Amino acid sequence: MSYSTHDIRNVALAGHPAAGKTTLFEALLHAGGAIQTAGTVERGSTVSDFDPIEKQRGHSLDVGIASTDHGGIHVNLIDTPGYPDFRGPALSALAAVETVAIVVDADSGVEYGTRRMMEYARTRNLCRVLVVNKIDHADADSARVLEELRDTFGNECLPLNLPTDGGKAVIDCFTSTSGDSDLGPVADWHQKIIDQVVEINETVMEHYLDLGEGGLSGQELHDAFEQCLREGHLVPVLFCSARSGVGITELLDIAERLFPNPAEANPPPFHKLNGHGAEPIEAAPDPGKHVIADVFKVVNDPFVGKLGIFRVYQGTVKKDTQLFVDDGKKPFKVGHLFKLKGKDHIEIDQAVPGDIAAVAKVEELHFDAVLHDSHDEDQIHLEPLEFPRPMFGLAVEAAHKGQEQKLSTALHKLAEEDPCFTVEHEAETNETVIRGLSDLHLRVNLDRLKEKHGVEVKSRPPRIAYRETVSGKAEGHHRHKKQTGGAGQFGEVFLRIEPLPRGGGFEFVDEVKGGTIPGQFMPAVEKGVRQVLSHGAVAGYPMQDVRVIVYDGKHHSVDSKEVAFVAAGKKAFLDAISKARPQVLEPIVDLEVSAPEQHMGDISGGLASKRARINGTDSLRGNEIVVKAQVPLSELEGYAAELKSVTAGRGRYSLDFSHYEPVPPQVQQKLVEAYKPRPEED
Repeated sequence: MSYSTHDIRNVALAGHPAAGKTTLFEALLHAGGAIQTAGTVERGSTVSDFDPIEKQRGHSLDVGIASTDHGGIHVNLIDTPGYPDFRGPALSALAAVETVAIVVDADSGVEYGTRRMMEYARTRNLCRVLVVNKIDHADADSARVLEELRDTFGNECLPLNLPTDGGKAVIDCFTSTSGDSDLGPVADWHQKIIDQVVEINETVMEHYLDLGEGGLSGQELHDAFEQCLREGHLVPVLFCSARSGVGITELLDIAERLFPNPAEANPPPFHKLNGHGAEPIEAAPDPGKHVIADVFKVVNDPFVGKLGIFRVYQGTVKKDTQLFVDDGKKPFKVGHLFKLKGKDHIEIDQAVPGDIAAVAKVEELHFDAVLHDSHDEDQIHLEPLEFPRPMFGLAVEAAHKGQEQKLSTALHKLAEEDPCFTVEHEAETNETVIRGLSDLHLRVNLDRLKEKHGVEVKSRPPRIAYRETVSGKAEGHHRHKKQTGGAGQFGEVFLRIEPLPRGGGFEFVDEVKGGTIPGQFMPAVEKGVRQVLSHGAVAGYPMQDVRVIVYDGKHHSVDSKEVAFVAAGKKAFLDAISKARPQVLEPIVDLEVSAPEQHMGDISGGLASKRARINGTDSLRGNEIVVKAQVPLSELEGYAAELKSVTAGRGRYSLDFSHYEPVPPQVQQKLVEAYKPRPEED
């Protein structure tokens, strides 16, 4: 079908694990005619979960993308992973859509994954829709789920259709006013929707009060509904069963009539850098303007090379045109332009504003790259998403000699594909460390190394990502003087240091007066200071949250050199640190544990033994609880196995980095004693 921006609907399916997102994805593609038969997760035949590791594990590990046509619209669908371990790809998909459909299991109701994705979508200013799936299951309780949704997320959650006959069919309650449903008379729910919609707009409200619902034009009602979605004043609830097909065509009908197209949604938060900072700009969904597109996903495909998947915000991307990447000066040619259908790539001639497409074999592409066709767009960037910080780590090395370079290349390809997976080289220990959101996240990536890149590795726990700082003010001084027969080395530095607030980073301040340290040597002093920042002073960990103020020094007209001021700056800084009550900081994480209520005692006791601070618990439907705590990351090694043991495999957890705080004195003493600094050259 040929379509324009106004015909496009971009929808991400998100939510708790096992809510049925992938099955719903299949059902929508089948209902739209994009596939002849809907696949199943059990058979490993779905469009989105085509990766062998996904088939083996039986759940999504990455986003799946496909599109279908229905009536007069073109729907781009993104299936996202439910497990919190794989939030990186799930959150990156939010940058490409106007609407997030959070899928809820009619058996289980609101779960922690439901709450998490609702909050992510709200903070990103996206339209939210709740899709209650599996309404025909024997244990489904649609009335209770709707009540729970409204209790949890507010009375703005209102159904647009209602289950009937025990979930074997659905009935529209947005346009219809007659009939009965499993949740009561259709007219009652219809009236609640109209009351909610008309109050968003004063003009519509006046027309409604004067003339009643019959006096409202279809366009007035549509515009008010669309405004409600954009502002979160209405969160539609849609009932369906992806497995049986109940409510699936109706869901597509509602998407056609009511979901926002790219021209109607909240404008994306683009900024343009200038000499004074960043100014917000608006990317207009105009096909005739210069191209602005954002890469929200990178895939290193063994057959087509690097694949950059992007959302077009402005202009039209056409085959054989040239595009720039960020502020790059050399353009690349769009030799092939694709729409995705799971693992299949379907060649197209153009992508209009609002569409999702892909280009292949462009090495400069990276996550969040901005593509454009004019140097006027050089400094444009999309406001970055906030991703959880990867805090779990493993030190890895190639299992077989001679594969070190292959391992390095493969790891960096994996890091390109997942914004929550990082690769670091720690110089102090000469370790390659991979970091992710959980032990499972890392183990899946090790499986990918072997399956996709043919590299086997040996792994071991790395050092925890401790940091160092100072807790007091102090002054430091060092005179570097070296004479070797010819020209000597001389540099002298006086500085003082003081702590910054936690998270303050590092500040270097030049307060030297009278040229006692000539300006050309000040970068050398800072270089020496930064060497200590990188390698630490007391336990070998990077230093943060400190201000260094250089206020005096001496130089020699002949013997002063950069190397002398590097050494003087470094040792003056070390001198000050030794007097400023140095501290080792440890990462603290926010931990959420979900498990059956009968395991509460074991979970709480186990966390108490890990120096955890329990902040509270939430009760969920089905005798389930969520325990919220803050825990030192160092205490969570092996926690996945421990939780599995005490809950008989029914417990789950997720964590996010919270902050750094000082370690207990006995822990700091052990870390300091274990540190063996490299010998200093004099």
